Amino acid sequence: MELKEAIVNRRTVRKFNDYQVTDQELRELVTSAGWAPSWSNTQSWMFIVLRDRELIAEVTDTYSENNPARNCSVQASAVIIACARSKLAGFRNGVQTTKYAHWYLFDLGLAVQNLCLQAHELGIASVIVGSLDHDRCRKILDIPEEYEVVVTVPLGRAAAAPPQPPPRKELTSFVFLNRFNNPFF
Repeated sequence: MELKEAIVNRRTVRKFNDYQVTDQELRELVTSAGWAPSWSNTQSWMFIVLRDRELIAEVTDTYSENNPARNCSVQASAVIIACARSKLAGFRNGVQTTKYAHWYLFDLGLAVQNLCLQAHELGIASVIVGSLDHDRCRKILDIPEEYEVVVTVPLGRAAAAPPQPPPRKELTSFVFLNRFNNPFF
């Protein structure tokens, strides 16, 4: 699969069939995540792979009440919890060196995108879930205080054909030349 094809065709999927993602496939996903670029190569991410049905249900219970990913998460073959160590990316010797103290969010976003694109290439569907009680999830999984739970990524095979892509903004609405609102195209 060509990269552009993966970028354009990957979709959020919230209904999985009964396919069980293999350990080898999970290894490929987290390996791809680990190749993402990061601030000063800090690689501050951590991933917890959930297979235990009761634990998946307990983590899913931390999702916001109206989260549409609740059903697919409890049906998922596996759920990956994406965490990051705070005060590492964007810091040097414990001192913040950028305006953004939460640079780990950017780095982890790159890693999760790699993971989801690799999943798509393997025929595995995914959804990125960020609306949850992050602190409660951290406690359930015994994650140390210096790490932040950022998102969960339920995985499985899509139960139906993915939906058509939603409309995208025109490039002229978000790409500028030299100055903000100076059209590039």
